[in-house]
Amino acid sequence: MNDKVLSIILGGGQGSRLYPLTESRSKPAVPIAGKYRLVDIPISNCINSGLKRMFVLTQFNSASLNRHIKNTYHFSFFSSAFVDVLAAEQTPDNKGWFQGTADAVRQSMHHALRHDFEYVLILSGDQLYQIDFNEMLQAHIDTNAKISIATIPVTEKDATSFGILKTDDKNIITSFIEKPDASLLPDWTSPVSEEMKNQNKNHLASMGIYIFNRDLLVELMGDESTIDFGKEIIPQSIDKYKTLSYQFEGYWTDIGNIDSFFEANLGLTDDIPEFNLYDYKQRVYTNARLLPTSKISGTHLDKAVIAEGCIIHAAKIQRSVIGIRSRIGKETTVINTYMMGNDDYESLNQIANSKIEILAGIGDRCFIKNTILDKNVRIGDDVRINGGPHLENQETDQYVVKDGIVVIKKHAVIPKGFSL
Repeated sequence: MNDKVLSIILGGGQGSRLYPLTESRSKPAVPIAGKYRLVDIPISNCINSGLKRMFVLTQFNSASLNRHIKNTYHFSFFSSAFVDVLAAEQTPDNKGWFQGTADAVRQSMHHALRHDFEYVLILSGDQLYQIDFNEMLQAHIDTNAKISIATIPVTEKDATSFGILKTDDKNIITSFIEKPDASLLPDWTSPVSEEMKNQNKNHLASMGIYIFNRDLLVELMGDESTIDFGKEIIPQSIDKYKTLSYQFEGYWTDIGNIDSFFEANLGLTDDIPEFNLYDYKQRVYTNARLLPTSKISGTHLDKAVIAEGCIIHAAKIQRSVIGIRSRIGKETTVINTYMMGNDDYESLNQIANSKIEILAGIGDRCFIKNTILDKNVRIGDDVRINGGPHLENQETDQYVVKDGIVVIKKHAVIPKGFSL
C-alpha cells in the first residue's frame, strides 16, 4: 500500500506571522525543539508510516531548507525513496508565484506525475503532531472515499479559528464552514467519542491534512480558478465526491504565529509533554550533526531541555529550551526562553586572535525571560531582557516584541548592559 502513495508537503507562504523567524528562511526551515526544523515533523511522520516519496513545495527563502533536506534525508541507492524540494519556478506555461495551496500543487503536478501512485497525501509544513498515516489511508480505502480529511475535535471556543466540518454517523462529511461565528456553532456539532464529549470537544476542525485519489486530484487541478484547498477545493468538493473525516484525537498544533510557536516549544519542558520526542516508534528525524555532549557547570536546572554541544555556566535555567551549540555565561538566569543555538563554534584561537567583543551566545550576569533567541545571536554581559505583557509591540534592527514575547533576530548583537 505504501508504494501507492505520494506525499506533498506545503511549505506555506511568506510566513509573515512568524516574522522575524522567517526573515531569512522559509517557514518549514524554522528551528524547533532545540535541534530540529519544522519540516522534520511531516517528513518524520511520513517515514514512520513507511511513506518515503515526498515533495516539499516552497517559494520564499528556500536556500536553508534545501541545505537541511540535502544534508539530512539520504536513502539507499536501491530504493525509490526521496525528499525533493520544489521551489516555485517560471515555466513557459506559468510565469507566476504560487497563489495558494492548490495552486502550488497544480504548478508542481508535472513533477509528481512522473511517478507511479494512486493516492496523494497533502500535508502542511508548519504543524506539530505524530500520526500514523497508514490508518488514515486504510480508512480512505475501506470507505471508497475520493477525498479524506484529517479532523480533530475542538471546543466551541476554539472552533471559531478553524474550518469546521459536519459529518454523519459514518464519518462522511456533509458540509463545511470556514471560521464560523460563535452563534452558528450549535448547528455544527458532529459525532465524536465519549472521551471527546467529556472534554466538550464536539466540533470537528480540519487539520489541513488531505488524501486525494490521483485521478480526482488531476481533474481538480485542471480548474485554474481554484487556488486554495481549504477555502475552495474542499468546500466545493464535499457535495460532489465522497469525502471522509478521519478523526484524530492526539496532540496537534498549528504553528501559525510567534505565540503558538513559543508555547509549542516551551511545552516540551513539561514533565509529560503532549508532543512526545521520546517515542521510539514515532521518532523525529533530523540532521545527524555528531556533536559532543553538553557541558553544564554550577547551574540549577528546572524543566529545562538542553540540546547537544552546549557549554553552560548559568546560575539558573527554568522552563526553557536550549538549542545546539549554545553558550551561556556565569551568574546568568534564563526563564521561559527558547534559545535556538549556533551554527558553528568559535574556536579558542578565533577568540584569542580576533577582536570579538561579544562572544556567540549569552554573556555573564544576564537575565533573560519570555524571549526567543534566534540562531547565532550575541548577547553581552549584564544584559536584562524581561519580556511580558508590559512591553508594547515594537521592532528595531536587533529585536521584535510581539504580544509580550521578545524575539532577538538572527545574528543580532545585543551590547553589554542593554536593558528591555
